[in-house]
Amino acid sequence: MNPAHDLANEQKGKGGRVLRSMGCALLASVALACWSGPALAQHGEEAENARLVGMHNLQARSAYQPIIQEQNGRWIAYVGHHGGTAFNPLNGQVEENGVSIVDVTNPRRPFYLHHLAAVPPASGSQMVQTCSGDDLPGGTAGTMYLLRTNGNDGHQIYDVTDPSNPEFVVDIISGLGQTHKNWWECDTGIAYLVADLTAEGWQIDRGLKIYDLSNPEAPVFIRNFAVPEVAPGTPEPERSVRIHEATRLGDRVYLGYGTSSNGVLQILDRTKLLEGDPDPTEENLLFPQIARLDLPDFMGAHTVWPLIGMNLPEYELFEEGTPRDFLVVVNEAGGNRCTQPMHQMVYFADITDEAHPWPVSNYQVPESEGLFCERGGRFGAHSMNWSFTDVFYRKLIAVSYFVAGARVVDIRDPFHPEEVAFYIPATTADTVELCAEIDGIEECSVSIHTNNVEVDERGLIYLADRSNTGLHIVELTGEARQLLEEPAEGEEPDEDGEMVADLF
Repeated sequence: MNPAHDLANEQKGKGGRVLRSMGCALLASVALACWSGPALAQHGEEAENARLVGMHNLQARSAYQPIIQEQNGRWIAYVGHHGGTAFNPLNGQVEENGVSIVDVTNPRRPFYLHHLAAVPPASGSQMVQTCSGDDLPGGTAGTMYLLRTNGNDGHQIYDVTDPSNPEFVVDIISGLGQTHKNWWECDTGIAYLVADLTAEGWQIDRGLKIYDLSNPEAPVFIRNFAVPEVAPGTPEPERSVRIHEATRLGDRVYLGYGTSSNGVLQILDRTKLLEGDPDPTEENLLFPQIARLDLPDFMGAHTVWPLIGMNLPEYELFEEGTPRDFLVVVNEAGGNRCTQPMHQMVYFADITDEAHPWPVSNYQVPESEGLFCERGGRFGAHSMNWSFTDVFYRKLIAVSYFVAGARVVDIRDPFHPEEVAFYIPATTADTVELCAEIDGIEECSVSIHTNNVEVDERGLIYLADRSNTGLHIVELTGEARQLLEEPAEGEEPDEDGEMVADLF
C-alpha cells in the first residue's frame, strides 16, 4: 500500500493550475492505466501541500465516516460503511458492511483489527461516535464505548475497550426506517440521534431523537425534535425538510436540514431543548430556537459547524469588529457527472448576532481545475471534519469534495476563506466504476470518491472513500503545514520547532 512517491510527475489541469500527480501505482501486480478511456479510466494521485502517509483498503468496503480515538496510548480509527457486503479475511466470512476498526498508531502502517458487521436485516453502519467511560457521568471507568447506526434499522452501543474484540452493550432503538449522523456529548452523555419519526405521526423520516446515554447500559429517552411544520398533526409540508445532523458546542446545538436541497440552518438553546416541554406543539418546538435560516430549494445544509471567537485583526479598530462568531455550512453534492441542478459548496455565515445569521462568503473548487465533471462520480462538497482539536480549530478545515478529493481551507478570516492544500488519492484495483446517464447513454468511469474526512491531534487528515478504495491518511506540507504549526491565540510557540506530523 505504498503511495508510489517515486512515480511523481506534474500535469496541468484545464484551468492552468499545476496538479502534482503521483502517476499510476502498481497494485496487485496490475499496472493501472491513467486516463485511458471513459469506461476504464484510472487516475493517479494529485496533491498540493499534502502527501500520503499511509492507507488501508478497509476490505474494499464503501466507506462513509471516519473518527479517530486515542485509546491507552494507541490511535484507533473507527470507520462507518455504507450498505453492502464484502469478504472479511479475518474470519473467512462474507459480511454485511458495518464498522472497520483500524490501528493507526503508526499511520504509515495501518493495521486492521476487526470488522464489526451490521446486524441483519440491517446493512451498513454509516455513523460512528466514541466516548470514554472516564468522561461519561454514568460510564464504567476504563471502558471505551462505540455508538453506531445499525443500517437504517436503529442505533446501538458496543464496548470497544479491546478494539479487536467489540462486545455488544445495548440496542438504543430499533425497527426504524431511516437513521443517519449522530452526535454524542461525552461530557454529559446526551446524544442527538437522527431517526425515522414517521411511525410517531411526524411528517419526517429523518428527525431527531434525543437520549441521555450518560450510562450507556441504560439509555433514557428525552424527546423528539424537528421544525414545527413536520410535527404530528400537520399537513404535508411544502418543502421536504429532513435533519441531516446536529453539532453541539457549549450551550448551543446547531442543526442542518437537507443535503443538496431544501436546506435549513437552525441554532438552538441547548438548555431549553433538553428541559423544555417535549410535547411537539408549535410553541414547544419554537421554544429552544434562537435562529433559523432557510436556504434556497437547490441548496442543503448537510453540516452546520461553529467557529466561535474568531480574532480578526483587520477589524479590531471597529467597536463590534472582532472577535466574531461564524458557522460553516456545507452542502452535499448529488448526481454523478454534475447532473445535479446546482454546484454544492461551502458557505460561511456570521452569527456574531446569533439571532440573525448572515452569509458572508463561500468556498468552492473550480470544475475547470481538474475536469471534475468528467471523472464519473459526484463533484461538489459533502462534509468536513467534526473534531474541534486545537491543532486545526480556527486555522484550517478539511472538506471532502468527492471526485476532487479532500480540500484544506484557511479559515482564519472567514470573510475570505482560501484553499491552501488538497489531496486526491490514486485509484486502485478496488476502486469501483461510477456511472451516470448522459443524453440517454450510460457513461462509467473509475474514480476516487472521497466521502468524509476527519482530523486528529497529531495533525493528520483521514479520507474515507465511497468507491471502495479505503482509508487514506494524509499530512500537510509547505504553506499549509506552516499554518497548522502556528500557535493558537494565547499559546507560546514550540521551542523545538518540530512539526506536528513528525511526532509519531
